[in-house]
Amino acid sequence: MLPLYKPEDFKRVLEAALLVAAEPLPQSELKKLFDEDFDDETWRTLLDDLRRDWAERGIELVQLASGWRFQTRPEYQPYMERLKNEKPPKYSRAVMETLAIIAYRQPVTRGDIEDIRGVAVSPNILKTLEGRGWVDTVGHRDAPGRPALYATTRKFLDDLNLRSLSELPSLTEIERVMDLVELPEAKAQSLPPVEEPAAD
Repeated sequence: MLPLYKPEDFKRVLEAALLVAAEPLPQSELKKLFDEDFDDETWRTLLDDLRRDWAERGIELVQLASGWRFQTRPEYQPYMERLKNEKPPKYSRAVMETLAIIAYRQPVTRGDIEDIRGVAVSPNILKTLEGRGWVDTVGHRDAPGRPALYATTRKFLDDLNLRSLSELPSLTEIERVMDLVELPEAKAQSLPPVEEPAAD
């Protein structure tokens, strides 16, 4: 094992760990790399320096809800898509509307979703979102039948390159840019402030 003497040595170890990791690494995992017990300021400096080192490359170091990871910069992603044999999954409007309602109103029950959408929610829609790892049951409402409460997960935030729900775009921006969510304006304006997701 190589001895580590200076910041550049620690940065190289961090870089190696983050490049080979399959999932984002939280700081608690990164701390296991070293015998030294760095304070928060040192960690911030090391990770910010490493991020700057990669600033002019096709890959960037980003902080997400569940930790740090290297990823392709958005402007190069279309080229990377050409190397993939399988097509990314396409989701129906009903799935995307349900996901948006959960993200912006969480925690919600299936009944809440049906009230907002104005139609019944197929169990397959929730299974699709749970299977993707974007939505999970976080409890049950104290009401007759004790309906399940749904909320988004850290994986949902990671897949959208977000650190917290407060970074979600506004509903009007989603409607305008992506044309995925078409909630009536009155309902969209009645949405409560965004809250942090429940811990996984």
